[in-house]
Amino acid sequence: MIKTASSSTARALLQALLLFAIAIMPLTARAQLTIEIVGGGITQIPVAIVPFEGEQALPQSITEVVTEDLLRSGLFKTVPASGVTPLPAQPQDINFQEWQARGADAIVIGSVRPQGDGKFEVRFHLMDALKHSQLAAFTYTIPPTQARLTAHRIADVIYEKLTGDRGVFSTKIAYVSKQDRKYRLQVADADGYGAETVVTSNEPLISAAWSPDGTQLAYVSFERKKPIIFLQSLLTGKRSVLANFKGINSAPSWAPDGKKLAIVLTKDGNSQIYSITADGSGLQRLTISSGIDTEPSWSPDGRSIIFTSDRGGSPQIYRMPASGGSAERLTFEGNYNVSPHFSPDGRSFAFVQRNDGRFNVAVQDLNSRQSQVLTEMRLDESPSFAPNGKILLYASEVNGRGILAAVSSDGRVKQRLSIESGDVREPAWGPFLRNQ
Repeated sequence: MIKTASSSTARALLQALLLFAIAIMPLTARAQLTIEIVGGGITQIPVAIVPFEGEQALPQSITEVVTEDLLRSGLFKTVPASGVTPLPAQPQDINFQEWQARGADAIVIGSVRPQGDGKFEVRFHLMDALKHSQLAAFTYTIPPTQARLTAHRIADVIYEKLTGDRGVFSTKIAYVSKQDRKYRLQVADADGYGAETVVTSNEPLISAAWSPDGTQLAYVSFERKKPIIFLQSLLTGKRSVLANFKGINSAPSWAPDGKKLAIVLTKDGNSQIYSITADGSGLQRLTISSGIDTEPSWSPDGRSIIFTSDRGGSPQIYRMPASGGSAERLTFEGNYNVSPHFSPDGRSFAFVQRNDGRFNVAVQDLNSRQSQVLTEMRLDESPSFAPNGKILLYASEVNGRGILAAVSSDGRVKQRLSIESGDVREPAWGPFLRNQ
């Protein structure tokens, strides 16, 4: 086993992980996150998104949101509809040759019609411009307040039909921000809109983790002058203490069945990993080592847990059975690999690797053990997979200011999400919801 750092140095580094987010947070919030695309896919699908007929009656343009979603993915380019008269709203209205001549592979058309009860009927069709056939068609009956969500769902359908992967535009993200010395755990749409504050504190909030059904967040709060793990319902706002043992309580990670969590405690000495049921009972110690074990991540099948440990002399990533027991080392490149997170399909994991003083997000395939560094800024941290596994959300820094960023799992498509006047940190991408 390679030993590249002294045990005392490694332990200091690992212990710092538990409090690292606090030291790097001069944060803000409330304003919407804005997104900048800084890299795109090599091949982009040309799509014509025709303005939806009658959408002026809604508070939000369906066409605008669908277009922004698809462009933000980096996998599509839009074909302008300007000059087409009349604009088609039904499949029979489409002149396929005209759209083919404009370079479109697919055409999106739709309409919005009032229903007389304050609701609106939104229809859309996704058409194959080359085969002159329909790929998808849906009808939604919505109140006007759901216009943006409906547009995200339409974009999800388009994304899935044209790429073969499930879309994540209608999912949610969580992150921590700070303003006026107050920390806020916030939840927003995947595009940064509609931010809502889950909890506000005068002390740091870190390590948010979504329950598998998307109805709860586990997080660590320092409001009682020590790290305590809370659970909070996003449906009722009710919150409860999950873990408040002696010493540090940190790094919650949900089991895929939502019945228990892996957490990190120092109540018996060094940081060690335990499991606990979601009602706070059934505490069970999973790791027994003389090192620091932290940052657990549960596999999607519930059979194993990956985590960070310095038991080999430097911070590295290990895997053990979910019930505890012998651990297998997974990372060997470099002397600092931390913050592992399983991909949704369980075939790989994301982590943070230090190279030449830079901290970057990497992904390692569990079968081949091959890894790829995906990011290139100085301080990239807290990677979190989108529920389709195709995008990683993480925290970074630009010009001394904290931002969120996203990168595709192949490293080609990159985005930056920021707030104009401040910083954001600690991102966590939520799951697919049952109605998605």
